[in-house]
Amino acid sequence: MKLSRRTILLGASALPFATAKFGTMAWAQTAPAAPTAEVPPILFVHGNGDCDAVWMTTLWRMESNGVARDRMSAINFTNPNARDDDRVEQANRSSAEDQRRELAAAIAELKRRTGADRVALVGLSRGGYAIRNVIKNGGAGDVSHAVLGGTPNHGVFAIDDLIGSEFNGRGAFLRGLNEGESEVTPGPAFLTLRSDGMDKYAQADGRFIGKPGVPTGVTVEGPELKGATNLVLGVLDHREVALHPRAFREIYKFIAGREPTRIAIVPEASVKLSGLVTGMAGATPTNRPVAGASVEVFRVDPESGERRGDPLYSIKTAADGRWGPLQVDPTAFLEFVLTSPDAPTTHIYRSPFARSSAVVHLRAARPLGPADAGAGAVVIMSRPRGYFGLPRDVVLFDGKEPADVKPGVPTNSDATLRLPASDVGRNIVAEFNEERIVARAWPAQENRIAVAELTY
Repeated sequence: MKLSRRTILLGASALPFATAKFGTMAWAQTAPAAPTAEVPPILFVHGNGDCDAVWMTTLWRMESNGVARDRMSAINFTNPNARDDDRVEQANRSSAEDQRRELAAAIAELKRRTGADRVALVGLSRGGYAIRNVIKNGGAGDVSHAVLGGTPNHGVFAIDDLIGSEFNGRGAFLRGLNEGESEVTPGPAFLTLRSDGMDKYAQADGRFIGKPGVPTGVTVEGPELKGATNLVLGVLDHREVALHPRAFREIYKFIAGREPTRIAIVPEASVKLSGLVTGMAGATPTNRPVAGASVEVFRVDPESGERRGDPLYSIKTAADGRWGPLQVDPTAFLEFVLTSPDAPTTHIYRSPFARSSAVVHLRAARPLGPADAGAGAVVIMSRPRGYFGLPRDVVLFDGKEPADVKPGVPTNSDATLRLPASDVGRNIVAEFNEERIVARAWPAQENRIAVAELTY
């Protein structure tokens, strides 16, 4: 691969995937680094269809390197999905201008709260569009650093079709951002992070946009920007180039000006959890709060998934959709039971939380559909902070590689098992590399779905 002078290729062995052994939980027990007041406040910006919870482990790693919790924030865009055509109003979806406006308000609030003159912005995918847009349109003086992980800066495609899409490199939005000899706005320091061929949204062939065999007009180098520092992070996928430990190292180095003291997450002795219940508007996810949802939390056996006693916590959400706080043991495996209006009762199984978090958000699983007809139980294995890569990763679901995870370029962030009625009640093991979660198969006829949600 031909690389520009400002591009650095980091091999797949640059850093280990993780330093924690899940199940036995052999965590590093070193103390967090001393507070680093000279690091500017950091605002994290999620991507299309996501929420601020995707940054949970990045926030933990920052805290483990001395960045104070109150000097960081993560935006939660109201409508995280882009419009099909940015110029045309579309229910429950956002325009580029909607996101620019919400991000500008979040920057102002973080500056007010911390008293800082400028903040650092870190974005994933579409979040990088909002960052570039706010900087280009009056916000450059508010931003010290801009880190764009997996942002399709020259489009997911650059074709004559779908010209109004935010993701079209030939459209007005991206042409406006990329005009000029330098593609970055003067003032902030810019860093791009990309994959070496494993990002499904930086591919020359159109198979990932539903046009197999049709050239997209973009390449693996699409996320790079003239005028920025451009780094290639090996075979990480579209989300991992912002959320993986290897990405964390580069984000921290760029903002702090030095290597992080550690990559490992330093566990807390006592963990406090809270979050938001959100939902769907038809088939579109939103980050609007859901009122009247019931949340129960149980401690479960790590080997069987069976509950250990009564609920640790129980609440019905108010208009703000918030739940918590809940104090938990940092070694506890948990089951969250979410009963949300007009949605299946969703049993969400999680491995232990190493540190406190206020972004443990809950969204009910999608309704049971025609594909689930006749299934006694439906169990989903979900990885919000990356995709399943075969043969890159160890991915085992009920003892086998999932049939609906395709090998090659990682494209799937979840896998689904549909089990016969005879399997209702048994345990289902979900394994991704070193993380292991045991869920239970709940009866689909009671409109219940189980989700093994990975943290790493």
